[in-house]
Amino acid sequence: MTGFVFDWHGLTFEARCSGALWWPQGRWLIVADLHLGKSERMARRGGALLPPYDGLETLRRLGDEIAALDPALVVSLGDGFDDDAAAGALDADVAAALAALADGRDWLWVSGNHDPAHHGTALPGRRADEARLGGVTLRHVAEAGGPDISGHYHPVVPLAGARRRALLVGRDHLILPAFGSYTGGLSVHDPALLHLVEGGFAVACLHRALPIPLQPPRRRRAGPPLSFG
Repeated sequence: MTGFVFDWHGLTFEARCSGALWWPQGRWLIVADLHLGKSERMARRGGALLPPYDGLETLRRLGDEIAALDPALVVSLGDGFDDDAAAGALDADVAAALAALADGRDWLWVSGNHDPAHHGTALPGRRADEARLGGVTLRHVAEAGGPDISGHYHPVVPLAGARRRALLVGRDHLILPAFGSYTGGLSVHDPALLHLVEGGFAVACLHRALPIPLQPPRRRRAGPPLSFG
């Protein structure tokens, strides 16, 4: 697995093939939009039935990253669960797998629009609306001004006839793809995303993390230079 290393706002990150973001200096593993309990929530609300193993598959992939990197802290950038009820209705195997992954390390759940209050349940770790990493804010949805690291949009990039998860890097916003299984995605060429990361680049999640330039900016904006270091 080959990641892509880049510098952003004085911090060095590695975009991982899995869609996770790694900050090696502090050993932070950052993921977005796990959406645990999605299949249960859809069945509960009478929606389309999904295979019931989405949570275990998501945690298996996350476990691979934890085994490879041994993070001191895992940060879930919101929508860790598909809704508040899903957090309390996790399959026993999923709950056990989550507890095993969190054992021996710090775990932070940032609140998202799907799970704003999910810590009424006995979950490992702690909850916050936002977190800080140097001069950067970690939150669920990118906000004007920044700089921030967020999720929410589930960005994907079309490559070779398929839609691949992609991390987006702009001057003020770094947007992670959805880490969860069966989450869908929004094209990186959608105006909502291009507006946030104009002049930046995408990192496609393939067998290696592949940087891809996005369309050039419509206007120049002051800010620290982007680096493909």
